Amino acid sequence: MQCTRSLSVAELEAFLRAVEAFSFTAKSREEKYAWLTEQLIKLGYRKQTRKGKKIIREFLLKMTGYKPRQLKRLISYQRKHGRLTAKQAVRHVFPKTFTARDVELLAKTDNAHLTLSGPATKAIMQREYEQFGKKEYVRLAHISVSHIYNLRQRPRYREQALCLSKTRPTQIPIGERRKPNPEGKPGYLRVDSVHQGDGPGGEKGVYHINLIDEVTQWECVVCVETICDRHLLPALTAILDTFPFVILSFHSDNGSEYINKRVAEMLNNLAAKQTKNRPRRHNDNALAEGKNGSVIRKQMGYHYIPGHQAEPINRWYEQWLNPYLNYHHPCAFPRIKINAKGKEQKTYPQGNYATPYEKLKSLPKAEQYLKLSASFAELDQIAYAESDTEWAEAMMQAKRSLFRAISPVNQPRLLAELPQSVGPK
Repeated sequence: MQCTRSLSVAELEAFLRAVEAFSFTAKSREEKYAWLTEQLIKLGYRKQTRKGKKIIREFLLKMTGYKPRQLKRLISYQRKHGRLTAKQAVRHVFPKTFTARDVELLAKTDNAHLTLSGPATKAIMQREYEQFGKKEYVRLAHISVSHIYNLRQRPRYREQALCLSKTRPTQIPIGERRKPNPEGKPGYLRVDSVHQGDGPGGEKGVYHINLIDEVTQWECVVCVETICDRHLLPALTAILDTFPFVILSFHSDNGSEYINKRVAEMLNNLAAKQTKNRPRRHNDNALAEGKNGSVIRKQMGYHYIPGHQAEPINRWYEQWLNPYLNYHHPCAFPRIKINAKGKEQKTYPQGNYATPYEKLKSLPKAEQYLKLSASFAELDQIAYAESDTEWAEAMMQAKRSLFRAISPVNQPRLLAELPQSVGPK
């Protein structure tokens, strides 16, 4: 940035009008400061009138690209010190406690002991210095455990270390990661949990445990206060006993409420295999996920229900909802075809809609799948005692009474979700 001669204030004003659409840049901050100091002195900024100072500032802003507040600060600095100088940034640098020799010594120690944990490594280096008198460990003897891991990340350490490996994840031997293949047999259950939301104070709501058979879509729902072993195990034991056929498989996600030793022991007593979702296979438990929305959320909504209300909800499930789902609620069963690429194509024709009980009875030699305590004669009495609509209307009346009892605060919203035709007259 150069100016061959000193311009007057009037010339500066005309210059600004002429170059309004242009901008100027400097190569460096030092060049800007030197040019700015020169112009402030040549133009006699301190002796100018208010109007003259304004025009000079506009000229300097145009040429330097500074903000008005920044230029004002620089002008004040030049008037006080006579010259603008670029200050070099000074960063605080902490002194190095551990040298490259210490890093090499740590690598040597790790190589000898096959890289122990941080606390064990620190204890070894303390013993080397304090008990065996090795002076080279004077700094490493007082290192923190966390900083040992920092030194292990340095390039010098990686050059000297013999083995660098990350911690390997521990494989949990409970459950097999695979998608069950029922081969047309009932007894292959899909299981998932649905949480009924948190209260205003962070209190947990009830949990709904949804169990669906893959072949017949026989569905049983149970409500528990929490998903800890104290509430979940008795509920699972009771609900599995209500299925009319033998349980052969129990498939869930990887949640710890199902993948634990107590659930595994319970299933082992039933001679049922336990499987769990595979990684990056989100459709492994798609049947349960779909039923969560179309059944539980449709019946119970998303509002908060306190955990201590699990018992009356569970009684309604056992007396009304579970019989309705299995004897009076038609489900869509797919017709599967293999296309030219070898992939499955599913269609849902109208003729394939049936209740889970009808689907169970339609299986070839269906009697062989029933438990010894169950028979189709007894199940027929339950299935055909009332029509589907009669049972549904009675169930909704019971549901209205349930909502009045369990949640007086949410009663208007809960009752509004029910069909008005089943309301009190």
